[in-house]
Amino acid sequence: MTQEFSEKLVTLFSLKIGNISGQLEETGREFFCADNKLMDEDEIADLSCEFVNLIVGLLSAKDPNKRTSPQFHALEMFFSGFAQRMLMRGGNVEDVVRYAQQLQYSLITALESDSGIIFTQSRSVLLYFAQLFDELIMAIFRTYLGERERTLKAQEAELRETSTPITEIWDGVLTLPIIGTLDSSRTMLVMEALLNRIAKDHARAVVMDLTGVKNIDSQVSHHLIQMVRAVQLMGADAIITGIHPEIARALVSLNIDLTGITTRASLSDGLKEAFLRMGIQVSHKAV
Repeated sequence: MTQEFSEKLVTLFSLKIGNISGQLEETGREFFCADNKLMDEDEIADLSCEFVNLIVGLLSAKDPNKRTSPQFHALEMFFSGFAQRMLMRGGNVEDVVRYAQQLQYSLITALESDSGIIFTQSRSVLLYFAQLFDELIMAIFRTYLGERERTLKAQEAELRETSTPITEIWDGVLTLPIIGTLDSSRTMLVMEALLNRIAKDHARAVVMDLTGVKNIDSQVSHHLIQMVRAVQLMGADAIITGIHPEIARALVSLNIDLTGITTRASLSDGLKEAFLRMGIQVSHKAV
């Protein structure tokens, strides 16, 4: 689009900004006020006014076609922030994209109705706004993908944390039930959490229960031994419980060195061993 045409549009926006903003507000109300109630009418009004001002800023720039200008970046950030706000409120990316597409149509229609100029017959104007809104829709999708990635990472971290809960059974005694497979990343997370709890609670014994571990290989065995040695370096006793027969056979066949590692058949036996080492005697109470 030529500089002359962009200047005409800026003049038109300046003269008719109220009318144009009002028509854009109607589009916003249709998308976000009717059924889902994601925004109220005051927000829609502010949104439409800010959008028009940003468009005017871009058209007033030295080169309205430049996609690296501060004016274009401001417009891009406007749509990115708007998309993030709608997603946080429970909206979906499809509605935000459809709104942006409809906004393009509404903007051109508003310009035509207030100027008498048939912009839809101007190839340069249509091409300019089409390319502009394509870039803005890409900003919306980038925001959506970024939010989705952050959500997935948060869910993964939460799942890992809840799948390996560390519990203080007694003063100085921690239990760590391990369920599923120990890979390198999970081992590091579990080890870090466990060592932090040992330091925080001044734990003297840690019972690591493997009842939920169904399969084991050389790599998993190595990760397990790493955790045990780390616990011992912290000055706590490590007791492994719940080893299934097939896991015991696998450990033997893999020639895993379990020297200095205490094992017990069940979690109950492991806790008794931990209490014994702390000088705590467990006995049945006579009824």
